[in-house]
Amino acid sequence: MTTRRTVLKAAAAIAVGGLGMGEALAQGKLRLTAATGIAPWFTERLAELVEGPDLFVKDGFVYMRTTGGRQRVDVIYRRVDDAFLDPLAFREDSLLGVPGLLSAYRAGNVSLANAIGTGVADDKSTYPYVPDMIRFYLGEEPLLANVPTWQCKRPEDRAYVMDHLAELVVKEVQGSGGYGMLVGPTAAKAQIEAFRARVQADPSNYIAQPTLSLSTCPTFVERGIAPRHVDLRPFVLSGREVKLVPGGLTRVALKEGSLVVNSSQGGGTKDTWVVD
Repeated sequence: MTTRRTVLKAAAAIAVGGLGMGEALAQGKLRLTAATGIAPWFTERLAELVEGPDLFVKDGFVYMRTTGGRQRVDVIYRRVDDAFLDPLAFREDSLLGVPGLLSAYRAGNVSLANAIGTGVADDKSTYPYVPDMIRFYLGEEPLLANVPTWQCKRPEDRAYVMDHLAELVVKEVQGSGGYGMLVGPTAAKAQIEAFRARVQADPSNYIAQPTLSLSTCPTFVERGIAPRHVDLRPFVLSGREVKLVPGGLTRVALKEGSLVVNSSQGGGTKDTWVVD
């Protein structure tokens, strides 16, 4: 059984009041919300893929519409932003969410992974404080050093960033998917000046970091095999226990010379091998 499925099964047991794991799943299968590039992998090994309209809430419980009738849902592994999750609690114009889902969640009748509010960890302005969080909550020193990060909301940091834009990577604090960022060493002068104006207009919305030299890996491209930059994203699953998933997601920047590995910017993925 995969580590991820084990964690979600534990969440299912919690959602239905601590029943045995088999009984918990008998009352409601695991569900995956939102379409992603890895949807086939999830549906084969972990859960069923659904969209918001496939689910509904009745008497405080979440159900899925099926050709055989409604089925109880205990756990939702979600890929929908908080603001769109429940039109009765958040954005009223959302067509992606499930009306009443938050009420069912508050009543303890369904578990959400990831839980509402966990997106705060994705805010890049949180990143510089991670070493202090480790010291405060764990009483330990970080084992891995942070990438140096300048917060443009701070006058001294902003002054440094403005003087070194052509050398740095500048990102929106709530940006994702490779959008809203500047890679100084590969940007044209006009792009740098345009981004300078954006940072000066709203400095608290940006952080900057040095341009990292990503490793390269042989990659099949149109002309054959060529080096392309890659990065590795590990995953930690938090349930009754905290588990580090073996391997991870290896992303590759398919454009020659690019450091942007996001799939939304033309990036791809590679198989990840763990050699013991």
